[in-house]
Amino acid sequence: MTTEPTVTLLTGTGAGPDSATGTFRGRGGRLGAFIVRRLVRLAYSLVTLVTVVFLMVRLIPGDPVRNALGINATAAVVEAQRESLGLNDPLWTQYLNFWKGLLTWDLGDSFSLHLPVTTIIEQRLPATLELAFLSLALVLLVSIPLGIVVAALTRGGRRPTVDLAYTSASGLFAVIPEFLMGVALVYFFAVQSHLLPVAGRTDPSSYVLPVLALSIAVAAGVSRIVRVEALTVFEQDYIRTARAKRMSRWRLYFRHALPNLVTSSLTVAGIVLGSLVAGTVLIETIFSWPGLGLTIVDAVRSKDFPLAQGIVIVYGLIVLVSNLLIDIVLVCLDPRSALKDT
Repeated sequence: MTTEPTVTLLTGTGAGPDSATGTFRGRGGRLGAFIVRRLVRLAYSLVTLVTVVFLMVRLIPGDPVRNALGINATAAVVEAQRESLGLNDPLWTQYLNFWKGLLTWDLGDSFSLHLPVTTIIEQRLPATLELAFLSLALVLLVSIPLGIVVAALTRGGRRPTVDLAYTSASGLFAVIPEFLMGVALVYFFAVQSHLLPVAGRTDPSSYVLPVLALSIAVAAGVSRIVRVEALTVFEQDYIRTARAKRMSRWRLYFRHALPNLVTSSLTVAGIVLGSLVAGTVLIETIFSWPGLGLTIVDAVRSKDFPLAQGIVIVYGLIVLVSNLLIDIVLVCLDPRSALKDT
């Protein structure tokens, strides 16, 4: 029942339902064209990202070289340092040199840490990725089943008390900022009860509070979206037919309804991942998590713009590549996405 839309799509390509080879080629051609379009968009987005970051960092007030060398450095020393870093060159020359360094993975040296920016990123990126992807996994594992169960319980206006309690609680958790959630979790589970470590990245227990702080609000919001999508799916004819045949609820909701919620859930996951990656900046600061989020805060404070712009570009690249991969997975699961994109 759930594969009917795919059959309709394949017969609409002109290959004909009895021509398996032609259908395969038509589907493969559309997928290839879709990936090429997405790669072109990725290239446009990457150029825009790099240009905006390059200009934005240079608009930060103050002299980063003077700040790095200190107030006791002589004017001659500051000028020599600016010359060695190419900061006296015209802006377009700096821009071209920045692209050259980016393509060769040479983003210069950090003013404050006195290490290559690429080395710092390589050392701290794994901690940030762990935090972001563990939070994403928790969001999907909690929000999708929760949204489906609540939709099943409240379908057709049933159980208004459950509907009111869920709507109120999920709405409340969804609007709490990550940093407030992090502070509250630290107070109750680390300071008061001493159940979990306050900060740092040591053993598995140190992951609990940062991941919860980053994912609770997002999970609440996503579960509301899944619930709305599930209510729509539950009104489809094949679900009514399955219900009329007295199919078990587990099989009905999680075997037949869930696959039709996967595409919308993955679309939301792409948006959520960007939010989670951005949220790591505050969460890593609260929990002293040794990732890129904590590093970029220190870099902005010390006007270490080679390090700041390198980290911002890595953050943007993570979001762009993740959304590209999710789009490819979506079009593989539902080829109608490729047609909608044309």
